[in-house]
Amino acid sequence: MAVNRILFCTDFSESSLPARYRAVEYARTLGAHLLILNVAILPVPDYPTWTGGLAINMAEVEKAVRQASEERVEMEANECESLVSEISAVCRVGTRAADEIVAFADERAVDLIIMGTHGWTGFKHLMMGSTAENVVRIANCPVLTVKGPSKG
Repeated sequence: MAVNRILFCTDFSESSLPARYRAVEYARTLGAHLLILNVAILPVPDYPTWTGGLAINMAEVEKAVRQASEERVEMEANECESLVSEISAVCRVGTRAADEIVAFADERAVDLIIMGTHGWTGFKHLMMGSTAENVVRIANCPVLTVKGPSKG
């Protein structure tokens, strides 16, 4: 299997750093294009949305979230660009990260997805779920999960 495109998914947390190092190492070793993706998650409010008696303009909220995410993912790419010959940074906005990751991977014909895990266990894992588990379950390409620091 030739690996020409590697997708590194980040939520900018400490847990994603080991996966970033692995993605850069693989991309450099294989001469692959490294794509860095962040999925900014938006709540799904009922319209109109009111908080404290003030209407919330969800289009403005989405714009601000997208802009902040784009800046952060671009910073991630800048930190990696000296190590990888071909790199792209992308931000997507959605309500379910796993679905956005898999759709992006399919659109870009990604050969390998690399992402970190938070290391949650017990009740927190049950309540928070696992984006990595969901991506592994629904992705159409191999997924390498890299364990982050244990959170208990």
